[in-house]
Amino acid sequence: MPSAHELFAAATAILSTALASPLAIFALCSAAIAALLVIVSSFVKTMIPLRCLAVGGNLGFFVYGALHPSLVMMLLHGALLPVNIYRATEMVRLTRRVRAAAATGDLSGVWLKPYMRKQRLKTGDVLFRKGDTADHLYFLAEGRIEFVEIGEAMEPGSLFGEIAFFAPDKRRTLTARCTADSTVLRIDEATFQQLYFQNPAFGFQVVTLVAGRLMADRNRLEHRIAASGSSANVEGA
Repeated sequence: MPSAHELFAAATAILSTALASPLAIFALCSAAIAALLVIVSSFVKTMIPLRCLAVGGNLGFFVYGALHPSLVMMLLHGALLPVNIYRATEMVRLTRRVRAAAATGDLSGVWLKPYMRKQRLKTGDVLFRKGDTADHLYFLAEGRIEFVEIGEAMEPGSLFGEIAFFAPDKRRTLTARCTADSTVLRIDEATFQQLYFQNPAFGFQVVTLVAGRLMADRNRLEHRIAASGSSANVEGA
């Protein structure tokens, strides 16, 4: 078993070799910074900072692998670097879209389209019925959908099904039926929750938008009640 003196001498020799040239020093510093970023990322709870730290760590280890050299490390972090850059950019763009939608009062939900799956429906098809479990949120891309119980139709470019989606019992309150060949985009609860918990800003803005939709529905109901009351007064007169 080597003695403490021999271990110290071996470590000193390795360090001397690592610091033998400016490039070697730069490579060692890159690896040290990357390792520090990885340690810091273990304490981060939100996705955007975590992805940014991952990008920094990948870049540092890639530089170290290229200069040391270490082909395996360079290939591994070279493959992970663009993935983390893409994911970080994706989350930043989503946050910006939701904030812009909340600022302008846009309730269409078009900012969710990149995370939704397409579903084609024929005239007469029922997307969901009253009482069904609300496990998807929908966006009408093409066609026309009627809510049977109230006789109202929805035109393309609208987000719908969000009230039951967030309701405690998660039950549909209306039946949605296609009155024309339609294309809807849908996002399931698991994907939506993942976006929500990965990015708190996204979650906060979504709540703001849903609250705006509820307020708009309430205002429409109040106007109808007021109009009905006015008609009744005219008839009574």
